Amino acid sequence: MSTRVKERPEFTKAMAYASTIKQAVPHQRVIFTVHEMKRLGRGAAELLAIAEDLRHHDIELELLTGPLQGIYNPSGHGAALFAFFAGMAESEREYLREKSLEGQASARERGRHGGRPKVFDDDMIAYARSLRERGMAVPDIARKLVILSGKNKGEHPSVASVYRVLADGANTGPPA
Repeated sequence: MSTRVKERPEFTKAMAYASTIKQAVPHQRVIFTVHEMKRLGRGAAELLAIAEDLRHHDIELELLTGPLQGIYNPSGHGAALFAFFAGMAESEREYLREKSLEGQASARERGRHGGRPKVFDDDMIAYARSLRERGMAVPDIARKLVILSGKNKGEHPSVASVYRVLADGANTGPPA
C-alpha cells in the first residue's frame, strides 16, 4: 500500500479487511464500496495508488454516486477513465479549497473572524488578576466573574478558563 494511503487508518483497515476476505476465499468476488470518488482519496495520485492497490489484490471498486457510478474493475479497460476522473476529483477539491480560503479572507477584510467570541474582556482579566494577587482561590474567582456576551452570557466562566487567563497574564503582564 502507498505511504499516503497509510495516513488514513479508516481506509487502511477497510482495505486490510477486503484483502483478508480475498485471501481466505480467492475465487470470491470482493467489492470495495465508497459513496463517491472524492471520499476515497484526497488527490489524483492517491486515488491512482488506491486503484493500483485494489488491482493488485484483485478487489473491485463500487462508487455509489458520481460520474463513474457503479462497479469498476481497476484492472479492466476503465483504468484511463478512472485516472481522468481522479484528476477531475482533485481539481474539484482544490477549487472548493480555494473558494473557502477566499471566503475566509473576505470575511477577515469585513472584520469578521471565525470562532467563538472572547469570554474575558480586559476589565474581567484585570479583576481576576487583582483577586488572585489578594490570595483568592481560582474556583472562587471563577464564581465572582460573569460572562457579558455570547452564548454563555450571564454564566460564570469555567475554572480552566480562569487558570488560562491568569497564566497568560503571568507571561505578558497587565493588559493595556
